[in-house]
Amino acid sequence: MTTELLRDEVPSENVGLDPKRYWALAVIGVAQLMIVLDASVVIVALPSAQHALHISEVDRQWVMSAYTLVFGSLLLLGGRVADYLGRRRVFVLGLIGFGAASALAGLAQNQAMLFGARALQGGFAAVMAPAALSLLTVTFTEAHERARAFGVYGAIAGSGAAIGLVLGGVLTQYASWRWTLLINTPIALIAAVMASRVIRESKVDVRHSYDLPGALTSTAGLFLLVYGFTMEASHGWGSALVLSLLGGAVVLLAGFVAIEMRVAHPLLPLKVILERNRGGSFLSSLFVGFAMLGTFLFLTYFFQGILGYSALRTGFAFLPFSGGIIFGATLASRQLPRTGPRNLMIGGLSLATLGLIWFSRLGADSTYVAHVLAPEMLVSIGMGLAFVPMNSTALFGVEEDSAGVASALVNTTQQVGGALGTAFLNTVAASSTAAYLLTRGASSSVTRSATVHGYTTAFEVSALFLAIAAVVAGVLVRSRRHHEGSLPGALETSDFARGVTIVD
Repeated sequence: MTTELLRDEVPSENVGLDPKRYWALAVIGVAQLMIVLDASVVIVALPSAQHALHISEVDRQWVMSAYTLVFGSLLLLGGRVADYLGRRRVFVLGLIGFGAASALAGLAQNQAMLFGARALQGGFAAVMAPAALSLLTVTFTEAHERARAFGVYGAIAGSGAAIGLVLGGVLTQYASWRWTLLINTPIALIAAVMASRVIRESKVDVRHSYDLPGALTSTAGLFLLVYGFTMEASHGWGSALVLSLLGGAVVLLAGFVAIEMRVAHPLLPLKVILERNRGGSFLSSLFVGFAMLGTFLFLTYFFQGILGYSALRTGFAFLPFSGGIIFGATLASRQLPRTGPRNLMIGGLSLATLGLIWFSRLGADSTYVAHVLAPEMLVSIGMGLAFVPMNSTALFGVEEDSAGVASALVNTTQQVGGALGTAFLNTVAASSTAAYLLTRGASSSVTRSATVHGYTTAFEVSALFLAIAAVVAGVLVRSRRHHEGSLPGALETSDFARGVTIVD
């Protein structure tokens, strides 16, 4: 089957509107949903998996960290591979590999097998994700259709984590924690078959070198950065291990920038991030990732530890978040061609910031309906409004031979931001809880209040990072509209003349 799915076809002279473009959007949407929710679907299932495989309290974090660590560190290389080998080809390969790794994880017999399989999932996701987003870029060439397509993509990207929590609760309670992973396998294989039939191939005909020094330094640098923040939770900021990891990350990433400035065919052309609008979008995305994954994590703890919810009820408590994201993304996709990205990004991020500030007022006696539901809707609608212009602006005007790398950067900023933010906010929450107990004693009621105080302090810090993202969008992203007659540079005729092939 793999050989059939990856076969090259005869190029078509017609590079107009793709008649199968909405089928392609459906397949890309399914793939993106798997990628996003797989980082969160195991959160609710984690206690069951930990008990079944006898995973220690110290090591349980690797069920999540193994995925995000490999995913975040390999995305840049995955984007360049997609550009050169063919985006559909790499997308299909990623789907097949992701499905196989999911099966391996779901059938894991010990913690080492589970951690390794989760890392494999992250690796295949790292080649699939940038290929998916760049395929969306080259498939939708008309401004209003492209806005709608990014609306669907933004809704999926934003709500995927919440959907993962709902799905994790349902599968864990009614089937097994293993099905939170096994369910990916048939979906991925069906999507791979569909992708080979409804998605056009696109790639860069002129292949340059893969910039191996840049690939090695960026991958190793991102790995050490995320690993350092992950190990901080158990070792502390001042430990020799954490300082060594973070110091090594700084050195390697600085070396990566130096290499990219000098090499003839860089892995990451600096013009991709130095363009004002794209740079603002990438930076905003990093801060959003930093704030949002921790929000899901602490709300999950609040639901189960403070409100006493089951895994299933916890999952359904996030359903309004998914609805709000979809509503906000739909509204943003309609308004983006008229208003431009900046106003939508500022408005959405500001609304989400207000929601997080509201979350910071939760107390030990708070209830879901009176104190959680309203700010949950504010955050979700705000993020839906922001995700669509953020993703669209990150790719608007990028040259075709860099579309895969630009797509990879969108996911890299979100994944690295999420990994770093979770580690940092977990430290903030733990420190705030300890300080609260130190001054008030350790009775059961005080301990409960101290735990909530840790969560609310983390929400305050998350709100600060979202506010910074809004300021970045306001300063760097211009308010220009995405005119119908001004298509992204990746789609202009002159770019096809430079050696871009689309295979129908």
